Amino acid sequence: MSEAKSLPTPMVSNLKLKKIGSDYLEDHSYYRFLMGALWYATITRHKISYSVKKACRFLSAPLEIHWIVVKRILRYLRGPLHHGLLLTPINPHKPLHITVFSDAYWSSDPDDRNSTSGSCVYLVPNLVSWLAKKHTLLVRFLALRDQLRIEAEAFRSYKLSKVEAFRSCFQKLL
Repeated sequence: MSEAKSLPTPMVSNLKLKKIGSDYLEDHSYYRFLMGALWYATITRHKISYSVKKACRFLSAPLEIHWIVVKRILRYLRGPLHHGLLLTPINPHKPLHITVFSDAYWSSDPDDRNSTSGSCVYLVPNLVSWLAKKHTLLVRFLALRDQLRIEAEAFRSYKLSKVEAFRSCFQKLL
C-alpha cells in the first residue's frame, strides 16, 4: 500500500455491499484493527464517515469485497492532507441565508431492506449541521418521520434567523 496511488473518492457511489458471498477473509483481526483506526480517523476526516460505517457493518464476517473497500478508503486517505471542512467568515452586514437539503433512499439496503436518509444545513456558505441515518422502522412510517425531521430543521432555521435579528438589534445599540 505504500506505493499505491491516491483516489479522489473514498467509495464507489453505486456499490452495494452484501453480507453473503463466497470469498470470506481467513484472518479477521487485521480487518477489525483497520476498521477501528479508520473509525478514529472519522473525527477529523468527515468525508470517510459513510464509507467507514458501511464497512463496519461487516466486522463479524468480512468478505474480500469488504477488504477492497477498506483498501480504497486507505488509498483515499493517502491523498492530499489539506482536504477537510472549509469555514469562511460571515459578513455581519449581510443577512443570513439558510439552506436545508434532505434526501431519502427507500429500502436501499439489499440485506435487510431498511432505508437511509440524510440532511444537511448550510448557513451562508458553511455547513453547520448534518445527519445521516439508517432506519430500523418499517418503510410506511418513514414518510412521517422524514416530514417531522424536515419540520425540525425548518424550526432550527427559524431559531437561527431569530438569533440574527437579535444580533442586528444588539449591533444597533453599540
